Amino acid sequence: MVDAQFLQQLAAEAEEDGVQQLVVGAVVQHDGNVLLLQRPADDFMGGIFELPSGKLEAGETLDVALTREIKEETGLDVADISDYLGYFDYMSGSGKTSRQFNFAVDVVTAAPVTLQEHDHYQWTPLAEEPPVTDAVKDVLAQYQGQQ
Repeated sequence: MVDAQFLQQLAAEAEEDGVQQLVVGAVVQHDGNVLLLQRPADDFMGGIFELPSGKLEAGETLDVALTREIKEETGLDVADISDYLGYFDYMSGSGKTSRQFNFAVDVVTAAPVTLQEHDHYQWTPLAEEPPVTDAVKDVLAQYQGQQ
């Protein structure tokens, strides 16, 4: 499990950097594949595949938000947050400076995946070139380097 004090430090550094919105993302791995979700075509960055991710709600810590977002977006339950995989910054659809903190997670079971906010999901082999943004490719490379 990732240390709570470390998570607080990450959030504090983001605030010091002027980040307006905190986001968490997860590399969910099962049998050498990672779970990718496809955004709805009419959404911000519509059609792209991404990691399960989402914004922190008021008063949430990074780990609580991560567990909640994975459950909301996939129906899967987090068993453990095993590694911190770094962050990337981006401008959100609403124009906010956003920082996505990324973590490797283990889930209780990898099925069934139940989508609430996405059109499609796929389990993508780590050995293949994933259909994601360069920022997410970097997160996946970091993940592979820690395995």
